[in-house]
Amino acid sequence: DEAFNQIRNTYNNEGGTRFYDNSALYHAHGEYKFTPSFVNTWTVGGNMRLYAPDSRGTIFYDTAGTKITNFEFGLYTGIEKKTNNDKFTFSATARVDKNENFGFLFSPAASVVFKPKAGNFLRFSFASAIRNPTLSDQYLFLNVGRAILAGNIEGAQDLITVNSFFDYVNTLDTRLLKYFDIDPIRPEKVKTFEVGYRTTLFNKLFADMGYYYSIYNDFLGYNIGITGTFDPVSGFPSNVQAYRYAANSTNQVTTQGASMGLSYYFSKYYQLSGNYSWNKLNKDFEDDPIIPAFNTPEHKYNLGFSGRDIPL
Repeated sequence: DEAFNQIRNTYNNEGGTRFYDNSALYHAHGEYKFTPSFVNTWTVGGNMRLYAPDSRGTIFYDTAGTKITNFEFGLYTGIEKKTNNDKFTFSATARVDKNENFGFLFSPAASVVFKPKAGNFLRFSFASAIRNPTLSDQYLFLNVGRAILAGNIEGAQDLITVNSFFDYVNTLDTRLLKYFDIDPIRPEKVKTFEVGYRTTLFNKLFADMGYYYSIYNDFLGYNIGITGTFDPVSGFPSNVQAYRYAANSTNQVTTQGASMGLSYYFSKYYQLSGNYSWNKLNKDFEDDPIIPAFNTPEHKYNLGFSGRDIPL
């Protein structure tokens, strides 16, 4: 019990298992909608966010009095215009984002919705977006035993590939070791094309289906590398440490998917609903060691039953 309590109450960067986390997040968001004569709706807005992590080195790089803060903001505007007795709805938006560690990023989007008759909608859209590296992607430093999970705001040099290290272990021949570098983490950028259709059948069944195709540049994920020193004569290693660094893919990554949702209303008060989606990561190249941060199952479905305003 004494040993257990000592381990539990000692911080993990001092030989124990305890975390310290007194982090804070400050967020502000404002938006205003206009209704000028030339469009139906004109929206402008912006947000800003300040991250203030405080882990005393148990989670992030904030050791020895180092204080980490990360500030980002975004501005956006968008318009919507209906024409031809609301048969067509056009919309367009533009957004610019800035994180203190990265440059300005611009992400426009546009869509067209066609209503051939009441209750039926055909939509086409193009969207672009960015994903700034998370606080963990930038500043994480967490030893989980098998490896150190590390942020990558400054890049990493002279890492040993895992496969070449295994080859070296069998022979102690340091000539088998292969080294590589990782560039500093960058924001992820995506462009998505989508088409969909929504309809109402028999005034009881509502159906919505769609397909999308996305193109990613600088797809966020992880690279694994090893550091160590080696005796020049015997080849024996020392100070060997594995790292998992946040990193970007060096290739263009694509994803695609489709979805269908159905809602059936019956007996005036009840609804039976279900939806299914298919999502696929199209990563078939072997020259990129990145482990993609794509945690969406390929197949997902939900079933539901509900009722409202049921008389008692």
